[in-house]
Amino acid sequence: MDDIYIWMTTIGAVVMASLAMIIRLRATKKPVSVKKIIIPPLAMSTGFLMFLYEPARPAFLQIIEAITVGIIFSILLIKTSKFEIRDQQIYLKRSKAFAFILIGLLLLRIVFKLLIGDSINVEELAGMFFLLAYGMILPWRISMYVNYRKVEKDLEKHVKANAVFVQP
Repeated sequence: MDDIYIWMTTIGAVVMASLAMIIRLRATKKPVSVKKIIIPPLAMSTGFLMFLYEPARPAFLQIIEAITVGIIFSILLIKTSKFEIRDQQIYLKRSKAFAFILIGLLLLRIVFKLLIGDSINVEELAGMFFLLAYGMILPWRISMYVNYRKVEKDLEKHVKANAVFVQP
């Protein structure tokens, strides 16, 4: 029965990573907004409800480990997320590294699951992977928000400097 869960969750992870790549690639074609930066971690926070189910609750040390690994992985995402101004709007630059990072994280997840999947129950492992993902997305999105605000100020300065004043 555990093998079925491992396969199902692995296939689910592959599907989710593929969707994340598609969404990220599409996002580079549309202007960024504060809402688009803030909503993903807020929406993802509903996943904390899984911890109401006791078997999904990792031990305290496992929580610290998962969040720490997530924060370390977030550094890669932070380094590859840059904004640019096009047509007086702010866009996220397309990064080839992002796809490789997601694929690498997916492969690491699968390896970890195969290595420690027998020693930690599936539900607890799911909780740890959720914490890892949240530990990764939160610092990344905070960094994106801070950088977005900087670029937004630069854009406002640029618009004011190039504004044409029409006399009545």
